[in-house]
Amino acid sequence: MASERILVVDDEEAIREIVSSMLSSAHYKCRQAASGLEALALLDSGEEFELVLSDLMMAELDGIGLLERTKERFPDMPVVMVTAVHDISVALAAIRNGAYDYLLKPFEREQLLATVRRALENRHLKLENRRYQTELESLVEARTAQLKEAMRDLERSYDITLEALGNALDLKDAETEGHSKRVTAFTIAIARAMGLPKDEIAIIARGAFLHDIGKMAIPDAILRKPGALSPDEVTIMREHCYHGFQMLHRIPFLAEAAQIVYSHQERFDGTGYPRGLKGEQIPLGARIFAVADTLDAITSDRPYRAAQTVGAAREEILRWSGRQFDPEVVKVFLSMPDTIWGDLRKQIETQTYPLSYAATVKPS
Repeated sequence: MASERILVVDDEEAIREIVSSMLSSAHYKCRQAASGLEALALLDSGEEFELVLSDLMMAELDGIGLLERTKERFPDMPVVMVTAVHDISVALAAIRNGAYDYLLKPFEREQLLATVRRALENRHLKLENRRYQTELESLVEARTAQLKEAMRDLERSYDITLEALGNALDLKDAETEGHSKRVTAFTIAIARAMGLPKDEIAIIARGAFLHDIGKMAIPDAILRKPGALSPDEVTIMREHCYHGFQMLHRIPFLAEAAQIVYSHQERFDGTGYPRGLKGEQIPLGARIFAVADTLDAITSDRPYRAAQTVGAAREEILRWSGRQFDPEVVKVFLSMPDTIWGDLRKQIETQTYPLSYAATVKPS
């Protein structure tokens, strides 16, 4: 049973009464307005209507004026214009201004009711479509959030796997124990100070953490040799950059990190290995890593010497700026407080966490 509310607007009371009677007999609820201004006042009062049925020619505010203001304030409410002017251009003008349809006076009851039903059905379909779009957007948003969370979980599982690889390397080469985590934290700190995006820092962190993974392919006799290596052994040892790249570059989420692994022994002046890359030919992550790696090497105990101070490391890195190191990376490194490196080292020595947590280490 129909119960929609319809606002009937006409400056002739007799016509308002006839139209309202026709609509009421079909169980529609009607309110009347004698002018466009009176109709606007009713609409602005907060009373809700599903349809406006308005005469075209009225004093003060005519039907077109009422139509324009109504569509502006209540875009979902259809307006049907009623006119005695049998001129198609008048009807087209009403449609162009947003009217759903128009009726020519005089009209029959069934003609009126058919037009009203179509207008209300059109309104219903529009509202349903908007509701569907809103629900669809909410569903897409929820599914997107679920997908992002799944990807984060997957990345965390990847990083835990990467740490297992790093731990396996520590068992094979005792000299690297703890080195991968420290140099990763140092690299992240410098990358943060350079203002790099979070996603790029995550890639660089993985490259730094896995920089020596290629040593898994180096024979133990060479990797663990206590004395100096022969020239042939040095050549084999240097192959660890390429071996690491080969291990990682076919893994999609490590493809970019693999380039850092491949390039981590290159020098800014082109005298490094394995490809003799120079300047910006070297991936930025590898250029940042080079500074972090030297910092860790100088400030860590070695079988042949005790750990030196951060100040000594700063002097050495500055001395080789433009040759071994990218001057811009060195500039950022030297601008950072010395206390950062000791704090990071302590956190790594006292905590156990997977690589994914390393990106949360904030320099302070």
